[in-house]
Amino acid sequence: MPQTDVLIIGSGIAGLSFAIKMAKRFPDQSITVLTKADDSESNTKYAQGGIAVVLDELTDSFQKHIDDTLRAGDGLCKREVVELVVREGPKRLEEIIEWGVEFDQDTSGNLALGREGGHTAKRIIHYKDITGLQIEKGLLRQANALSNICLLPHHFSIDLITEHHFKRKISQPEPGISCYGAYVMDQDTCKIEKYVSKVTMLATGGAGQVYRTTTNPLIATGDGLAMAYRAMAKVKDMEFIQFHPTAFFAQDDNPSFLITEAIRGHGAYLKTKDGERFMFKYDDRGELASRDIVAQAIDNELITRGDECVYLDCTHLPTEDFISHFPNIYKKCLSKGIDITKQMIPVVPAAHYQCGGIEVDVYGCTSIRNLYACGECAYTGLHGANRLASNSLLEAIVFAHRCFTDVEKKLYAINVPQNIPDWNAEGTTVPREQILITHTRKELRDLMSDYVAIVRSNERLMRASKRIDILYHETERLYEEAVLSPQLCELRNLITIAFLIIRNSLERKENRGTFFNKDFINR
Repeated sequence: MPQTDVLIIGSGIAGLSFAIKMAKRFPDQSITVLTKADDSESNTKYAQGGIAVVLDELTDSFQKHIDDTLRAGDGLCKREVVELVVREGPKRLEEIIEWGVEFDQDTSGNLALGREGGHTAKRIIHYKDITGLQIEKGLLRQANALSNICLLPHHFSIDLITEHHFKRKISQPEPGISCYGAYVMDQDTCKIEKYVSKVTMLATGGAGQVYRTTTNPLIATGDGLAMAYRAMAKVKDMEFIQFHPTAFFAQDDNPSFLITEAIRGHGAYLKTKDGERFMFKYDDRGELASRDIVAQAIDNELITRGDECVYLDCTHLPTEDFISHFPNIYKKCLSKGIDITKQMIPVVPAAHYQCGGIEVDVYGCTSIRNLYACGECAYTGLHGANRLASNSLLEAIVFAHRCFTDVEKKLYAINVPQNIPDWNAEGTTVPREQILITHTRKELRDLMSDYVAIVRSNERLMRASKRIDILYHETERLYEEAVLSPQLCELRNLITIAFLIIRNSLERKENRGTFFNKDFINR
């Protein structure tokens, strides 16, 4: 039985920054970080934009950043959380820079500041157009240098260990539920073991793979959130799925290549195929409107015109300066046959970020004792109905620190029971037809993309609800009978995510932020 003091599921910015802080503060304690793919594979790795932090008080202020966040969140942000994240951000940024993470500098040697949609000032810290990859590399270097951190790639977490797995069954949530680790599959051996821990952190990222078109990597299947929901943790606001307005349009790309909105902040225009700029019809800020408004505008243009995509026009921007700022995007588009200094980039909205998640308090504590959640899988109240660009990496480093400060006070006092049962796989057999899994996953993604995407309706949601109930029962039956595989577990988790999105969408009775039901009166 693997035993660890702290178990962290997920190796993005949230999980790694928490691990580093814990390892440094408690050199006598073991810190285990599990990830189902390579240790560098995470949503963080694919973040192109950057971290939104107030550094230049001559042109910016905490209050401006707070106001921008509240405006983007469309009235559903928790003000207390917004204020603490914005005000604590600069200190947390300073820490990861001290750990060796580098960012672009201006000609004076100061951190270069960019601007993105929804922001009223330049406050985005970045590294070219591969900020997330740069952060991931820096944090992994720091984590690998600490002897009490054990990074275990290709380990798939199946379920959290709580009282539900003991002889005493729980049918309703209650204050006494605690987490004691997780049941985990070693994908090299397919053996399932219990990883017992004093504290468990879920830092498993998002669930974009529930949609057909998404910027999220293949691993983004909502595993942590689904595990937490099955353990009866509180989950909130899953109807708010942010679609990034500009993903490169290419049939069958998974994931879709993200064209960062920093390009629009840099001066690019959104146009129809006949060259008409259209964003000022929808918002006075034009291309710099918040993501929900831009995505809905593009969706409306596509429906109205019957086009497959719109276009991002960068051809009027200075070539050398553009390539210097966005070298990865330039090369990627070139590889797809588009020279963005001469041609417009075909783009469509793609599922990008979930604003809801596992409900936590201001220290990252879930409703289950000794279980924490941080990053995209968590609902902190920062984003409200719509995430402001580049606030997600900021949220991750701020809340990773807040989780750390809470665990720091109680780690030595936590006791773990000795009678935790092993994983029981009796009576299961290897599935004879893998098509049962692959077809259902495709059907699920089509269902969510057609009925529960940028624009929804009551009829679409009701149809989706009926179909998801069938998929759920079919998959649960397979889960009970089959030897487990990561593919089957991911499908099960994605169905749970879809159910939560649909259920919360049916409960929402007004249009806010990223949630738009055409049967309701417009804002």
